[in-house]
Amino acid sequence: MQNQDHLLQEIEGIDDYWGPTFRAIYDQDDDSRKFIDTLDNRIKQYDKEIERMCNFYYQGFIDSIRELQQVENQASKLKKQVVQLNLNVQTTVAEVTNAGEELVKARQVENNIQMAIDSLSLCLPALSSYSKLQKQMADKRYYPALKTLEQLEQLYLPQVSHYKFFRQMIEKIPKLRENIKESSMSDLNCFLETIRKFSSKVGEAAMKHSVEQQNYDFGLTKLKKKKDSPDDNSDDEDSLSAQDLIDFSPVYRCLHICTVLSSRDAFDAYYRQQRREQALLTLHPPNNMHESIATYCNYLQSIVGFFVVEDHVLNTGNGLLTRPYLEDLWKMASDKVVSIMRTNTAYCTDANLLLKIKDLIMVFCLTLRSYGYSVKNYLELLHEIQEHYNEILMQKWVQVFRDILYRETFCHLEVENQEQYDNVVRTFPYQDEQLESSPFPRKFPFSSMVPSVYDQVKQFIYACLKFSNDLNFSEGEVDEMVQKSTKLLLSRTFSGCLSSAFHQPRLGLLQVIQIIVDTGYLEKSSKSIQQFVSEATGSTGGTVGDDAGITLGVARNDAEHHMYDKMKLKLNEFLDLEDYDWMLVEPTGQASSFVTDLINFLRVVFNALRNLTEEVSVHVYQVAFEHISKSVLNLLLSDDIKQLSMGALNQLNLDVIQCELFAASEPFGKTEDPDFSQHFAPLRQLLDLLLSWDWSTYFHDYGQETSKYSHVKPTTAIIVLEKLKEADKKSVFSVLKKSERDKKKLLETVLKQLKQLAITVQQ
Repeated sequence: MQNQDHLLQEIEGIDDYWGPTFRAIYDQDDDSRKFIDTLDNRIKQYDKEIERMCNFYYQGFIDSIRELQQVENQASKLKKQVVQLNLNVQTTVAEVTNAGEELVKARQVENNIQMAIDSLSLCLPALSSYSKLQKQMADKRYYPALKTLEQLEQLYLPQVSHYKFFRQMIEKIPKLRENIKESSMSDLNCFLETIRKFSSKVGEAAMKHSVEQQNYDFGLTKLKKKKDSPDDNSDDEDSLSAQDLIDFSPVYRCLHICTVLSSRDAFDAYYRQQRREQALLTLHPPNNMHESIATYCNYLQSIVGFFVVEDHVLNTGNGLLTRPYLEDLWKMASDKVVSIMRTNTAYCTDANLLLKIKDLIMVFCLTLRSYGYSVKNYLELLHEIQEHYNEILMQKWVQVFRDILYRETFCHLEVENQEQYDNVVRTFPYQDEQLESSPFPRKFPFSSMVPSVYDQVKQFIYACLKFSNDLNFSEGEVDEMVQKSTKLLLSRTFSGCLSSAFHQPRLGLLQVIQIIVDTGYLEKSSKSIQQFVSEATGSTGGTVGDDAGITLGVARNDAEHHMYDKMKLKLNEFLDLEDYDWMLVEPTGQASSFVTDLINFLRVVFNALRNLTEEVSVHVYQVAFEHISKSVLNLLLSDDIKQLSMGALNQLNLDVIQCELFAASEPFGKTEDPDFSQHFAPLRQLLDLLLSWDWSTYFHDYGQETSKYSHVKPTTAIIVLEKLKEADKKSVFSVLKKSERDKKKLLETVLKQLKQLAITVQQ
């Protein structure tokens, strides 16, 4: 029991650590239940004590509660009064506070207003200046804007250096300067672009004014301003100079601005570089420029306009351009223009277009020379164009001569009346008293080709002189050019066309002979050509007449050689008609039909030769008879003929005799010296030797100059005797006659001797 009380005391005495106590309780297995009962009793005891104490103090507690309730009511009333008073105080204080705050604010506003007035008075000049600057820049008045910016920076901004916007403005000033510079450069670029587009118009105006100062218009009526009509209402631009068409103020403004900004050198370099690039663009030729004068005109006007503008800038740009720089630029451009014009005119095939180009270049040179530019190389270009112009004329006259020769029948020119006769002698310098006194119709010894060609030569000279007009060439230079061109026309153009005409199949031998006659008359007219050139150029002397005579003489010689060839071909046609029976027993007693036709043809040809020189006629006869002789001899020696009878030889002899008689009859009737039958000597000697069988004389006199058969070679005789021998083999009765046997032995003996002689000659 005491132990349990002791445990209860420990539990009551200890508040937080009861573990050992509980362990001690549970370690006592028998007393744990007793401890619980004891604990319950202790609890009940305490409950009774608490209840007794409460009962003792309850009445006092009730009284206290009642007092508290009374205090609560009074406190609630007091609280309401305090709250109301607080509200009243707060309302009153708020009104006073608001009034005070308003007073403070009013005084602050008054102070701020005064300070703002003072600050604005100080800042207003700077702000006004800045606003003015902005307006000037908006109006693109960059030079005044630059002055305003300078005034703002040096005068007004230092007064407001303590303001924040001061720093902003200070920071913006370089940008503003750069903007002004960029804007002015932008205007300059716009000016450069505009001037590039207007260069052609400026050049046109400058070239018009240059033409107006002359007494002639170089053939360019399009450039010349018409002043004949008093009612002429031309555009205002026509009365303006080239410089008045362009507003140069952007250049001057930008120049002044860059000068103020200390970037004058950079501006000068930029302007020159841009203009040089524009020059290269201007110098670039348009496509197919060689096809029309309008493209040449626009191209050269653009170049004139470019350099007229540069000359104006040189004179008014305060050193922006210098004379050496402009001369260097002009030299570069001039060389390129000359090269481009040379290339494009080389493609031109129209002589009239080249004349217009020449006139345009003359106006181009005149205009630029008036501005102080050198145009020497353009004069050299005109010389080159003139040579090309003459080449084109010669190409044109090639077709003219071809048409004349193609239409020409090469028959004697015949006129029916005096008017036609006068037209011919007016065109071609020909006089013949006998022809003038003869009745109509009259026949000239030449064909219509002669006056046509002569007139075309004169027309060619006129065309050549057209290019020389207004070029200020000396009479000597013009005369040299005309003579050189005329010589080339005759030596290359006409001679070439004439040579081509020779080979036309439609031309016969008689027509070729007429061409030779015509060429001779043209050759005689060379002095008239020289006189015409002298009158046209105003110079004396010259060799065009002699050169023309030589050239036409060469053409005539060429025609003569072609006539010889044509003669041989025609003779071959007759010789190809031969129909010899080479085993003929007896001759017919008369010449073969083809020989008769051949001789009749030769009579016609020789009659046509009466208008040729005696030398040419003689040579034609020689060529004809020599060709006939050689052709007949070659026919006799041909390998196609295997056998030959004496009858066939006699018939051939009759034909040769007929040809010899015709050759000896002097068919042209002009000379007594030539004996054309001598051209048949090789054939005649061979036939005489074979028909007379005079072999002893042949062998005895062989190798001597006085030999009767000097033209007969052993090899030739062997060929003919072999053919006679073959023919004898075919005769059955030849072996029966003693005379025939003797003749055969003699033939073999002669052949043997001839072969030995041939071997000796070869050695």
